Amino acid sequence: MKRQPSITLRLTLLFALASAATIICVGGFVAWEMNNHFKEMDVDELGGKLELIAHAIGETRSPSARDTLPGRLTDALVGHHALSADVRTQGQRVFATGSARFPERVLASATDSAKITRTSLRTWNDQGDTYRGVAVRLPSAIAGAPPYTVALAINIAVHQRFAHSIRWAIWVAVACAILLTSLLAWFTARRGLAPLHDIAQVAKNMSAEHLNARLPIESVPVELNDLAHSFNDMLSRLEDSFRRLSDFSSDIAHELRTPVSNLMTQTQVALSKARDAEEYREILYSNLEEYQRLATMIADMLFLAKADNGLIIPSREPVDLRQEVEGLFAFYEALAEHQGIGLAMHGEGTVLGDRLMLRRALSNLLSNAIRHTPRGGTVSVAIGPAANGFVSVMVENPGEPIPAEHLPRIFDRFYRVDSSRQRTSEGAGLGLAITRSIVAAHGGQTRVFSDTSTRFELLLPGLTAPTIQTGDTYSAQNRRNSPR
Repeated sequence: MKRQPSITLRLTLLFALASAATIICVGGFVAWEMNNHFKEMDVDELGGKLELIAHAIGETRSPSARDTLPGRLTDALVGHHALSADVRTQGQRVFATGSARFPERVLASATDSAKITRTSLRTWNDQGDTYRGVAVRLPSAIAGAPPYTVALAINIAVHQRFAHSIRWAIWVAVACAILLTSLLAWFTARRGLAPLHDIAQVAKNMSAEHLNARLPIESVPVELNDLAHSFNDMLSRLEDSFRRLSDFSSDIAHELRTPVSNLMTQTQVALSKARDAEEYREILYSNLEEYQRLATMIADMLFLAKADNGLIIPSREPVDLRQEVEGLFAFYEALAEHQGIGLAMHGEGTVLGDRLMLRRALSNLLSNAIRHTPRGGTVSVAIGPAANGFVSVMVENPGEPIPAEHLPRIFDRFYRVDSSRQRTSEGAGLGLAITRSIVAAHGGQTRVFSDTSTRFELLLPGLTAPTIQTGDTYSAQNRRNSPR
């Protein structure tokens, strides 16, 4: 695969080409203006000499005075070595001076206007020299005499040598400008791209153990502020993800170690001596409980893995939340009575979603609430409308509040606040994480509030919800922060 040129090289070449093009354009404009200036000088000089010749011809008012015309023209044009003149009448040369030989095309282009302009000038080469001239017909002052054809020319070799030197100077300036601009562009590009090299250095030194490096925003140019902020945000997300992954690995190892250790211990005890069939049956029943615990944990972990990769696609059907909660109340009624806990519900609402998945999310919240409600308390469920066509489901239980520092992580996998809130050994700490994944798959939100009581709220799209929101998790301490 062909390697692409570096940004520094591209900028260097771009600046060099831009400066060369600019100097060439300026040089071309200067040369064009210089040529026009030389033409204006030639027009002025030729015009002045034509006036002298016209004056001399105008003073020739008799045939006898015609013989003195060449002398008077010589006196009038004396000292102008670069000037050539040719005065004719009826094809006969009356006067000639200078080295120029006028082509027939120049003489044939003679005009009756005595005013010389740049457009009336003609240019030709003769014996290695370049001439610029004009031909004009002037009337004779003698009545009935034919007009004179006056041809004037200036040797422009001096002009050409000067223009040639200017062109050489322009090319030298172009070469020097390309070299100088290339050096300046390279230096400027290197300095300008230094923040990108810093970003590359930070990325090069980044590893799972060194994710706390950040780019200093104050030293980054304004144009790269967004890139630096995005890079730092990415590092923050990576650091948080690695931390969570590390915690998750530690937690899952800890959670799996207990049932596996129990299975190994019971198996070793069973093999330590001969036992009757009933004793083996009891050991197998005990092992079965551990296997069921492992199977449940693995199934939950697979569910969360699918959720992380967007593989959970819930069906969309109307789900009566009140009916689902009543069914769960009937399921948990015996457990609640055994623990001396009441169940209460008010409100109603219908949402679009997968009935089984939503029932699982609600079941996780109810199970969690019953587990952390003291004897004599009541778990209440409130269903009602929320903003933007969403439906709110609030599951509230009294008891010890959750400290504020734990609220942002309450939905993390295997996360437990402290040992005092683990009243039983049921569950592996994945219930709330699964609930959040289910709600997120439905385009809703999960939120928690904890002060005098603890309230978990699910915001789910109702039948009239205009759009599906992202399933982010929001944590707060006060219920007054709730949209309800």
